[in-house]
Amino acid sequence: MAEPRLVQNPWSIAGAWLTTIGAVAFIAYYIAEALDLFASPYAGLLGFVVLPAIFLVGLLLIPLGIWLEGRRRRRGSPAWRWPLIDLGNTTTRRVVLGIAALTIVNLAIIAVAGLGAAHYMETERFCGAVCHEPMRPEFTAHQLAPHANVTCVACHVGPGARGTIRAKMNGTRQLFEVLTGTYDRPIPVPARGLPVAADTCMRCHTPGHSAPDVTRTKYEYADDEPSTESTTTMVLQTGRIHWHARPDVRVEYIATGPKRETIPYVKVTDADGRVTEYFAPDVTARPDGELRRMDCLDCHTRPAHTFSVSAERAVDRAIARGEIDRSVPNTRKELVAALKTEYANESAALEGIRRHLTDVYKTADGSHAPAIAKNIAAAERLYRYNVFPEMKVTWGTYPTNLGHTDLPGCFRCHDEEHKSKDGRAVRQDCEQCHKMQ
Repeated sequence: MAEPRLVQNPWSIAGAWLTTIGAVAFIAYYIAEALDLFASPYAGLLGFVVLPAIFLVGLLLIPLGIWLEGRRRRRGSPAWRWPLIDLGNTTTRRVVLGIAALTIVNLAIIAVAGLGAAHYMETERFCGAVCHEPMRPEFTAHQLAPHANVTCVACHVGPGARGTIRAKMNGTRQLFEVLTGTYDRPIPVPARGLPVAADTCMRCHTPGHSAPDVTRTKYEYADDEPSTESTTTMVLQTGRIHWHARPDVRVEYIATGPKRETIPYVKVTDADGRVTEYFAPDVTARPDGELRRMDCLDCHTRPAHTFSVSAERAVDRAIARGEIDRSVPNTRKELVAALKTEYANESAALEGIRRHLTDVYKTADGSHAPAIAKNIAAAERLYRYNVFPEMKVTWGTYPTNLGHTDLPGCFRCHDEEHKSKDGRAVRQDCEQCHKMQ
């Protein structure tokens, strides 16, 4: 009987099977991806990382097996041959059928477990609760934000294999920092490495469409005994505001500093392709730095993790929503005082808030007791939602560039001082964006 070829060995045969399975699976995945059959961002990790890795391992096993088999024969060992399996034997048939059945069961378990793991990694609980302490502020805020039903991966993981690999590498770094306790407190902003808005925000929001004006009323309350209410109503011209994100307009800028609060250079390419460059005072040429295209996140800096910028603002909004009863004397003043006190931890804060308000109103008319209890509960809730001493997150830690109240926001560019070479300025006309009523 002729001696089998060197390639006929367990390692090379296993490699050939892996290569074939990897190739067929990758082609099937590629077709499914082209037909947009996968919604999960982690599908790219399977299709463009795991399957090619299986294919590559199979290719490497083939020559490795040939080398090992050749070395084994040179040492005098007989050539490897397939074991003889007599299916005519009842016992052999039972063993083969048992192995086949167990293999199918194992593959099913692995498939279900893999799908379950991929699904779990897309949940807010995985992102927010596994790394409990560093992510607790963001996890808490996300549950209360307008985007509460949007999964973390929808915004933090870009499409395709590149986005998935980038997110997993970033996650690996974060896991190391959690295990070693070296993560930043608080988490710095703006977040780096986020996918561009075209791959996240614009899956649900479509810029460029005509948008109706939106009327907003702002409620503020005084620090006097009745917590006197004052209101400001304005009309937001959202169509003009969102001009910056229109697909036929390209607004680019270079910022100095990690928080992008100072912008010395702006480049605008309009719908007709005309380019205009605007320079801050004392800037005569395009500075060095990243030329970033303006998108949703340059203004909506806290779209899914919003915190109140001040205790005053938080109390005002809670009063306007009816969560706080201002029939109690000096409601606004006392709640703000209780919330702005610095506490060592959350437990001490909740106790301190309750003690402060209880002491202030201990001589109050008994008829105010239900309102006082309601206000104490509301103050504790506002603290839990906005202040996290263990992460050094407090009032104003995470302001937003939306508008120009808390940060320069719009006025980073719209300051009448950014001018083109021919003297045109980036205007600061209030009527460009809103109308007062």
